[in-house]
Amino acid sequence: MSRGKAAKGTAIKQIEMRRCIACRQARHKSELIRIVKTSSGEISLDETKKIFGRGAYVCKSPICAASLKKRRNLDKIFKTKLPNELYDKIISAVDLKEIIQM
Repeated sequence: MSRGKAAKGTAIKQIEMRRCIACRQARHKSELIRIVKTSSGEISLDETKKIFGRGAYVCKSPICAASLKKRRNLDKIFKTKLPNELYDKIISAVDLKEIIQM
């Protein structure tokens, strides 16, 4: 799928790329886990990737999830102190996704 002008009558679908906050690699949106902070201040995993709010993405690799917890990147992005349970939930979600793909 290329970017640029399309032939008359055809449309070009944009590739939805997002950047992992742990490893900083750009990946397709479906390859990442989204964490969202809603307007009410609630922070949670966004399985549907459609919840309205400030979002952050992390790879589905255990290395990125562990790095995320170690460096506490989400605290910096969402500008608030997050509990360790949220980081543990992300790590367990990554482990489950990896098991399912095998």
